[in-house]
Amino acid sequence: MGPRRRLLNRRPRVLKNTAAEADQFRLRAAVAFFFVLIGVVGLGFWYFRLQVWQHDDYAMRSEQNRVKLRPVVPGRGLIYDRRGRILADNVPAFRIEVTPSEAGDSEKWLPQLARVIALTPEDISRFEAERKATRGFKPIVLKLRVSDEEVAAFAVDRWRFPGVELVSYLNRRYPYGELFAHVIGYVGRIDTKDQEALGVNAGVLTHIGKTGLERSYEQQLRGQVGYEQIETNVDGRPIRQVGHVPAKPGADLRLSIDLDLQRAMVTAFGDMDGSAVAVDPRTGEVLAMVSLPSYDSNLFVNGISSANYKALNEDPSRPQFNRNVLGGGPPGSTMKPFMALAGLDSGARRAEDKILSTGEFHIPGQKRGYRDSHGGGHGWVDLRESIAQSVNTYYYKLALDMGIQKVDQYMLRYGFGQKTGIDLLGENVGILPSPEWKAKRNKKEGWYPGETVIAGIGQGYWVVTALQLARGTAAIADGGTLRQLHLVREIRTGYESPWLPKELNEPTRITDNPAHLQAVHEGMESTIHGGRGTARIMARGAPYRMAGKTGTAQKVSRKGNVSLNPHSLPYHLRHQALFVGYAPAENPTIAVAVVVEHGGYGGSTAAPIARKIFDAWLLGKMPEAPAGKDGKPAPTVAPLAVAPGSAPTVSPGQAPGEGAAVPAELQVVAVPVNGAWAKAVAMANARVAAQPGHVPQAAAGAESGLQANLPGYVPPPEPAADGAAAPARHDDALIEPNLDPEDDDVSPTVEPQR
Repeated sequence: MGPRRRLLNRRPRVLKNTAAEADQFRLRAAVAFFFVLIGVVGLGFWYFRLQVWQHDDYAMRSEQNRVKLRPVVPGRGLIYDRRGRILADNVPAFRIEVTPSEAGDSEKWLPQLARVIALTPEDISRFEAERKATRGFKPIVLKLRVSDEEVAAFAVDRWRFPGVELVSYLNRRYPYGELFAHVIGYVGRIDTKDQEALGVNAGVLTHIGKTGLERSYEQQLRGQVGYEQIETNVDGRPIRQVGHVPAKPGADLRLSIDLDLQRAMVTAFGDMDGSAVAVDPRTGEVLAMVSLPSYDSNLFVNGISSANYKALNEDPSRPQFNRNVLGGGPPGSTMKPFMALAGLDSGARRAEDKILSTGEFHIPGQKRGYRDSHGGGHGWVDLRESIAQSVNTYYYKLALDMGIQKVDQYMLRYGFGQKTGIDLLGENVGILPSPEWKAKRNKKEGWYPGETVIAGIGQGYWVVTALQLARGTAAIADGGTLRQLHLVREIRTGYESPWLPKELNEPTRITDNPAHLQAVHEGMESTIHGGRGTARIMARGAPYRMAGKTGTAQKVSRKGNVSLNPHSLPYHLRHQALFVGYAPAENPTIAVAVVVEHGGYGGSTAAPIARKIFDAWLLGKMPEAPAGKDGKPAPTVAPLAVAPGSAPTVSPGQAPGEGAAVPAELQVVAVPVNGAWAKAVAMANARVAAQPGHVPQAAAGAESGLQANLPGYVPPPEPAADGAAAPARHDDALIEPNLDPEDDDVSPTVEPQR
């Protein structure tokens, strides 16, 4: 290409416009500055919002990251007997809690933890079930009651298990587990149903009252939860406490029950099953109450094992069944004093009216008969002898003359067919036999006269509890005043607070005619002290007079004119033996109701048990344990004796093993109560007894436990120190008597006339 062509193809040269470039730069700089200014203003506004407007919110969040609230579970209220001896207390213990969100995969750390702390398959399965059912940030109890050795081992390896904590708590303990299982009950681990009832405390508390007084007084015994403010480091480990809201301990309960009388009652039964209630007729206080067989309530506190639970459930004697509260059955002849009083109050009978007992009673116009306990009858008897000799014919005719409606009217007034007011949940009201009651269950059949007749001797549709029998008997003993039965005598809300009496319902009157009560009383007294009384075996060697009534609720009727020996029957077909009574007869301070399952006759089985209970309360004499079914002495419950200087002791607030002594009046002996618990029980009792407001154990009578409550009674002299023989013992009422076939009532030989 030539020079000319290159010149023609060259682009024209553009000259630089500095003014335009300057304008463009200024425009771009202004736009950038504008956006920077907006960003700075926005950032300043954001900082202002964080530091000023939302300062309180973020400061609180920051504090929450540094300070955590930890709930403080209150100490559960203690339970005492009437003389201040501890029946339910709290002991320090440790448990393992796991926060799943912090612990991580359980398949990795759980096997390693099991090498440090003994974990049962039940512990693991329970933990896994709760872990799946709850949120990951909520602690879950893996194991309760970690031993001291396990606590030390875990403290060494704690760094290996994030989210796993060792938590201290107070564990519930029952020093006399089997002795009071059906009275005090037990606390157990909280389940889903309990969580709904607890509300805000559901995630804090681990135990709740399940049965007995522990359940009835759960609100008072539980107390109020407190909180601690704990400062933590970046790893969430606690550093120090920066504040707290103290927990309010639960209220203490003082029962009307006497520990020694309770023990005497169990010993009197030996190895027989049944129930018994002793009350003070002047106040309605329950002095002792047992349901046998029983069980160790300590087994349930931290979760009972499958083997133990299976053994209890498969026991045919049903040790978990509270016979006094949930049970009941036909009362037999123990209803006759009440029927006699109803006959007098209703005007159907006078005390001196006599009825001829020929051995068999017939409803007018019917051929079928209802028999007396004597094949030949009792002859002419009045009200007093009808009670003493337990004459069925008298009450067959009385019930028929009164009619079932009037019988029900008076029995309801005497406390049957209703609750006694005992402070235990689920009390059975029993059954008052009536046409209305039967119509609800059998609309095809009406009410027959024969059903009225057998109702007069406590048979048929009757269902009565031992509590109702004890309450009604106490009303007769107390001049006709029917009182509310109660176990809790006093309540206090703190160690420094005074004991306040429990509020009770107003008592009612069962009769306003003292002469009627006196006639019934004389008949009941003749039952024991009369020449033909069915419980005259009780009076032998007694330094006081008693009044009572035996009863035998039959399960099978006799054949023809042949009386059945209940002890010859199969065990499950033997009669229920009953006794109700009170003593001393002239000024009663104790009334009892005794029911012996499959015991045979009331006069030969239940009455001797009642005599032993009377002797224990009035004379301060512990009964001797009768021979068991295998010929060996039946097991008894050992006492917590008090003897200065005979056992290791601790001072108030001092941990066991620190070596200091307590005053002599607070020293206790570690005796075998529930096996390995004994030593800890003794030490705990010494500590608690020394706290302000607590009655020292020694003040309750250190020598023999039982105290005589019979005015003017002087105990027999002790054996001489040189080994000379003690005076001969004349109290043969404690010896098992021969069977008395004239004891009580029997069922009719045939079904009631339709």
